[in-house]
Amino acid sequence: MDLVPLLDLQRQYATLREPILAAIERVCASQHFILGAEVEALESEVAAFCGTAAAVGCASGTDALWLALAAFGIGPGDSVITSPFSFFASASSIVRSGGRPVFADIDPLTLNLDPAQVAARLRSGGAYKVRALLPVHLYGQCADMDSLQPISDEFRLGLIEDAAQAIGAAWRGQRAGSLGIAAAFSFYPTKNLSAYGDAGLSTARDPDVAEHMRRLRNHGSPQRYLHQEFGWNARMDAIQAAVLRVKLAHVERWNELRSNHAARYDRLLRDSGLVSPGASHSVSVQAPISLPWIDERAHCVFHQYVIRAHRRDELRKFLAARRIGTEIYYPLPLHLQPCFAYLGYGEGDFPEAERAAREVLALPMFPELTDEEQRWVVASVAEFYS
Repeated sequence: MDLVPLLDLQRQYATLREPILAAIERVCASQHFILGAEVEALESEVAAFCGTAAAVGCASGTDALWLALAAFGIGPGDSVITSPFSFFASASSIVRSGGRPVFADIDPLTLNLDPAQVAARLRSGGAYKVRALLPVHLYGQCADMDSLQPISDEFRLGLIEDAAQAIGAAWRGQRAGSLGIAAAFSFYPTKNLSAYGDAGLSTARDPDVAEHMRRLRNHGSPQRYLHQEFGWNARMDAIQAAVLRVKLAHVERWNELRSNHAARYDRLLRDSGLVSPGASHSVSVQAPISLPWIDERAHCVFHQYVIRAHRRDELRKFLAARRIGTEIYYPLPLHLQPCFAYLGYGEGDFPEAERAAREVLALPMFPELTDEEQRWVVASVAEFYS
């Protein structure tokens, strides 16, 4: 094949061009470009979609995390437990709120935060008061909420979801965004529900908390030129809201297509002889993290389809030579990032996160991906290991 991209947004745009352009024209005709009716409508629609009390649109997924933390009251002297295997914003938003990130290692099968490691970290004590727990629903699979919620209750922590990659995901039928006291979504252009630029959204169980978020996103202002506290300029553009409203009507179907693609990858990889149910690290490519180990309590939306590969970097170069797009999410765990050196962590502190960073590789995944393209990807992986 000529090219199999990691993501192809052109294919999606081709199917939605007319309604997208009409939505943008609607905003341009209104001359109301920041917040306003489009954002309010999106907030109501996403809150209904997630099954939560309220939603607050903002400028990015990073802002959404900060809003959730700040509205909960995280500040200097507080710490928040999260995963070291996530995008930078999961931890940087804690710092931005004035808090201190505390990491716990990940489950080697799901790559989500390991509840046993969280509990051990809490029972070990420390100089900083832990006030919240921030699990990441990595790659579109919810963290183990059955285990994390009791821990949160026992230690009286606020449970805030990093659902940046998980719009439409669910745990025991309850959607991401409604599982904690608050949650954060990203609508970055690569996400399952994507804007035409940066955008994000926070959900909240308590409408009063949502109102606090609305003040915080607008310089702490409940009305023009009245500032009750220090907030931030984290407002959502109306054009992004209008685009997202068009796409929201399609996201469940797109997520279903992603799930079908994941099942096809699973089948093709097993048929290739490279992986098998319950595969160990001795094989060339470990089974994808989503299957066969996806928890039956979870509904995964496959933001990414990730394999764990022996000789990962060599495999990636081989696939690139065939113009097959791949990506590494994430090549360096957060506890080893230079800016977090002050936290005092070092190599070896979170071995599962560090091993995952050496092995994970995301294969092409988007709703419009074809059967032929998937077969070529897996045939190429098989040829590399032959």
